[in-house]
Amino acid sequence: MKKKKPLYEGKAKVIFDGPEAHTLVQYFKDDATAFNAQKKDVITGKGILNNYISEHIMLAARELGIPNHFISRVNDREQLVRKLEIIPVEVVVRNVAAGSICPRLGIEEGTMLNNTLVEFCLKNDSLGDPIIAPEHIFTFGWATPDELEIIVEDTLRINDFLTGLFLGIGVRLIDFKLEFGRYWTDGAVEIMLADEISPDNCRLWDAKTNEKMDKDRFRRDLGGLLEAYKEIARRLGVKIPQVN
Repeated sequence: MKKKKPLYEGKAKVIFDGPEAHTLVQYFKDDATAFNAQKKDVITGKGILNNYISEHIMLAARELGIPNHFISRVNDREQLVRKLEIIPVEVVVRNVAAGSICPRLGIEEGTMLNNTLVEFCLKNDSLGDPIIAPEHIFTFGWATPDELEIIVEDTLRINDFLTGLFLGIGVRLIDFKLEFGRYWTDGAVEIMLADEISPDNCRLWDAKTNEKMDKDRFRRDLGGLLEAYKEIARRLGVKIPQVN
């Protein structure tokens, strides 16, 4: 697929125009970032692994009736996706206390939550992706009450699905982040899951050892990030090319 000028470059992906109307090409980079990009590195092969893992999960989610932007994988690093109007709200789903919620609320890492916690953050790197309430979302017009209801319903369904999927391969789904967007066709609009689902935006712990198998290996200088991602792919049955 012939490259054009990037429409957008984020911390982990680059977005290009797609070959047809209402499509985009999503390119997975090897860049690793943490703490709002204050920590950076390049881990060769990470983008390939995320591309294949996210393809596997997005296709499975579609079979459950959860609409998402994924159309097809183009090559080892690129996906063809539907062009969405991204809603500037990140949805964070927490099943176990980990990450920022621990120092924020004084909770010990690994504490089981009484119920699944859904939090919202404004998608804005320059502001540090601050936590927001539904009232902020409605007041500033980022999404309507009906749209947010769909987002939350789909989010909880995705959480149920992913929890079972990962538990079936001996992995605990601790938390994860989702993004959604509006897909416009013939004047109608549909809310769809966007971005990716991979060890880059999920916290995944081995069910027996609690060993971290996600980007926390980079955040915390644990090493072995590529090996952890490969193991997730292997357990999921995702066939990937040789990644050194």
